[in-house]
Amino acid sequence: MSGRNTFVRSLHDLGLAAWFGGSLMGAVGLNGATAEASSPRERLRLSSLGWAKWAPVQIAALLAHGIGGIGLIRANKTRLSAQEESRTNTTWKIIVTVLAGATTAYSGILGRTINDHQGEPTEGVTEPAHGSSDRLASAQRQQRILQWATPALTLVIIVLAAQQGEQQRPIAGLLQTTIKNFRK
Repeated sequence: MSGRNTFVRSLHDLGLAAWFGGSLMGAVGLNGATAEASSPRERLRLSSLGWAKWAPVQIAALLAHGIGGIGLIRANKTRLSAQEESRTNTTWKIIVTVLAGATTAYSGILGRTINDHQGEPTEGVTEPAHGSSDRLASAQRQQRILQWATPALTLVIIVLAAQQGEQQRPIAGLLQTTIKNFRK
């Protein structure tokens, strides 16, 4: 393993932090606040405006996290080939990252569908009202689940990244290798 990987680790961690924080703030703050708009017909417009302003930051966060993650895998390829636990962790991190990316992308698609129905009355961004079209109500029900799925999945990635940091401790790696060799 090479010396320090501060740049790629920072990309990975800052991108993940923005992805997690932005999705959680959007679900709690933005969607929650716009549900309080005095006019039920304004709720979707206000939420769509907020998410549109966040979208470029979200894309940058996803790119930074992806570039940083690939950089870390490349920098740690020797350790990954030697430590089964690290390989397993990395595999799970990739799987969960793909799932989180899919929920993020699908939330964006649903958001565009919801945006197309501005002016329809709603109880909230993810709660249809009596009189909401079937298409809007369907998109809102799905978005109600996905708005929590993305922060939950990115939280799992944060925990897996913390576990990887623990696995990088020299003594832990040395101890694992010694125990593994002793068992053979």
